Amino acid sequence: MKPSIPRGTRDFGPAEMQKRQFILNIIRKNFELFGYQAIETPAMENISTLTGKYGEEGDQLIFKILNSRIHENKNKDLLKKEFDLSLESSRNSEELTEKALRYDLTVPFARFVVMNQHQLSFPFKRYQIQPVWRADRPQKGRYREFYQCDADVIGSDSLVNELELISLMDKCFSELNVQITLKVNNRKILAGMAEVVGAADRMMDIAVAIDKIDKIGPNGVHKELSDKGFTLEQIQLLFSAFFIQTTDFKDFEPLANIKEKLNYLKEESKYKGSLVFQKGIEELEYIMYNSNVSHLKFELDISLARGLNYYTGTIFEVKANAGTFTPSILGGGRYDDLTGIFGLPNMSGVGISFGVDRIYDVMEELNLFPENISKTASCKLLFSHFDLETQNHSLALAAQLRTNNISCEVYPDITKKLGKQFDYANKKNIPFVCTVGSNEITSGEYSVKNMQSGEQEKMTLSLLLERLKKGQ
Repeated sequence: MKPSIPRGTRDFGPAEMQKRQFILNIIRKNFELFGYQAIETPAMENISTLTGKYGEEGDQLIFKILNSRIHENKNKDLLKKEFDLSLESSRNSEELTEKALRYDLTVPFARFVVMNQHQLSFPFKRYQIQPVWRADRPQKGRYREFYQCDADVIGSDSLVNELELISLMDKCFSELNVQITLKVNNRKILAGMAEVVGAADRMMDIAVAIDKIDKIGPNGVHKELSDKGFTLEQIQLLFSAFFIQTTDFKDFEPLANIKEKLNYLKEESKYKGSLVFQKGIEELEYIMYNSNVSHLKFELDISLARGLNYYTGTIFEVKANAGTFTPSILGGGRYDDLTGIFGLPNMSGVGISFGVDRIYDVMEELNLFPENISKTASCKLLFSHFDLETQNHSLALAAQLRTNNISCEVYPDITKKLGKQFDYANKKNIPFVCTVGSNEITSGEYSVKNMQSGEQEKMTLSLLLERLKKGQ
């Protein structure tokens, strides 16, 4: 049978991994620059940890793990249900499934905080770079297995944390050379709108519907809200705020146009009487007027909702300004009581998540990776040789190079001619080849060839070390 991999997953060869590592190294470096500490959590969580945190539609995308002991149970009715892993069956039957693959990194982080609260210093700033899984329909930019790079600070409700996260985004995307627009909104604004239209207890229905506006358009959102029982008058009132004309920063000058929009919402809109709405506007004003950015563009988007249940304040979404790629490449926001679900109330947090796979797709399409990044060698030098004696001597030389933190390798076969060994170095883009023969062993001087220029020079081990350390 021809081998294959599951839909929505991918293999990455050395060339792709070098590009992915380029992205990850920049993000990781900046996480640490801003004071975030690394943690990891298990690939699987108890299903009770995950369900109920992402909304009904999100919960349906959780990959559930079938209990291994189910096959030992002879109950025919239970065995019949074995393959019926609907949301309700998985929630209510521990005999079927107790565990699931993590859907994101935020909920496991909240669980981690609660379990380790006495060992942590708050506010606690963590970063996490790990894969997540979603039982989604695979398509461009949407995978079933993908990496997230999260930065969160928990134990502080200061909006300074939002400002720092915006600076972090700005620095990362600047170094990646990806031109972006940062869309910003606040869940309190949506809560105030739901209150004014007489549906304070249905804010999530509104958020889930408008979060799909890029996929299904205004008419689709209108239909979904109508199908959920909202009246035409309620929908029109909601849309009066969603589709106020927005204007981005112009040449990164003060946001006169966004300020005008915020003033309209605060002073003239039909929602100005809602205190929670006004609080959301105030928080947005603080963030937009105090952000110090040089690379990204801001956009105030009242229709931005982020469909996850746990957001309560500021919400972020980043999109690339160029290319055909339309999904967001970063998302995040403020959550006031996610840890409360696990027994630790009043622990506010805020975080962002970089979508590495989507960033990779954008950079690949726009040719933004550094030139020749895929041709970068995994080591600096190859030792070529003629026989067992010269190979053994090469191994001793390689050990001394590695002691000096210089990457190298010894050609493994003694039956291959020098030409084959040099071809191997060329294919792996190894910049230098050191040839070891019996004469070289006797004299202590080795023939070193620069594979790019073709120049060849005799040098001692000490000179070779000196040159390689200098990158010559």
